[in-house]
Amino acid sequence: MVNLSVKRIVLEHSAETVFGSYDENLKHFEAVFNVRIRTQGHELVVEGESPGPENVDRVVGQVTALLREGFSLGAGDVRTASDLVAQDQSVDLHEHFLKGSLTPAGKRRVAPKTINQRRYLEAIEAKDIVFGIGPAGTGKTYLAMAEAVSFLVAKKVSRIILARPAVEAGEKLGFLPGDLQEKVNPYLRPLYDALYDMLDVDRVARYLERGTIEIAPIAFMRGRTLNDSFVILDEAQNTTSEQMKMFLTRLGFGSKAVITGDVTQIDLPQGRTSGLVEAMKVVSMIEGIAFIYFDERDVVRHKLVQQIVKAYEAFSNGNTHDTRSTTTAARGSRGAPSS
Repeated sequence: MVNLSVKRIVLEHSAETVFGSYDENLKHFEAVFNVRIRTQGHELVVEGESPGPENVDRVVGQVTALLREGFSLGAGDVRTASDLVAQDQSVDLHEHFLKGSLTPAGKRRVAPKTINQRRYLEAIEAKDIVFGIGPAGTGKTYLAMAEAVSFLVAKKVSRIILARPAVEAGEKLGFLPGDLQEKVNPYLRPLYDALYDMLDVDRVARYLERGTIEIAPIAFMRGRTLNDSFVILDEAQNTTSEQMKMFLTRLGFGSKAVITGDVTQIDLPQGRTSGLVEAMKVVSMIEGIAFIYFDERDVVRHKLVQQIVKAYEAFSNGNTHDTRSTTTAARGSRGAPSS
């Protein structure tokens, strides 16, 4: 038997923040919780099958409490809050946004937007080696970079080392034009982009000049011991078995390593084993190493990216059903909860 309920929610203040531009947050609530929402002044009337209306009440109540405390919610934060409650009704949004957020160098606040992103940050804080594995757009590299900069600014480490395999184009560096920096820059550009998002340009330039931040292909890690460092290996699915073993054994005293990758985007020559895929089997049971897995629910890019990731996953699993059904149904049922 369907249990329909109605919830009346009085908005104390900051209704504009809760509603969103052109009521976009209310539309998101309807889609996520399969409810119908009407507004009556500063009151929301939420109708739908339980626990949908109750979950909307949870989101609005906790968001209002954050606003009352003076917390500034950025664009998309209310939608993030609703997604978090949809994943876990017991989530504490105060804990998530305040204690779970980072301000790497005072430039901008970086907050986890999903439960898995929160677990990822917690794992990085607690473990010396963390693997973040999942599709593009899930924040694996960006959050790792935010943690690295936070550690550097707090003087928990003395340098950041960012590494990436340079095999995406199937080219050897020696055959590419220019000096070393010009050869590797196209492959390392995403790391620079994330870095400039955390720090101002002059500070990045100083850190790079002094070697406080080093960005290099993974091949340049060979023969080194990395002490007192925060090391990030990005695009790890494109490392060979030998490169992954070499990288993992570079870690020295007082260091952390975060390895990120997407095992569905391997660009190695056919027949070569991905070092990331192998590491998932070899080191997953070692204490002190954490594996955090992301999926399409963690994608924080354009809303269509989540559907694209889901469609490709379904295709690779031999399931070619229409991945638009959930979103389309939710949009089409605005004002008509399921019965």
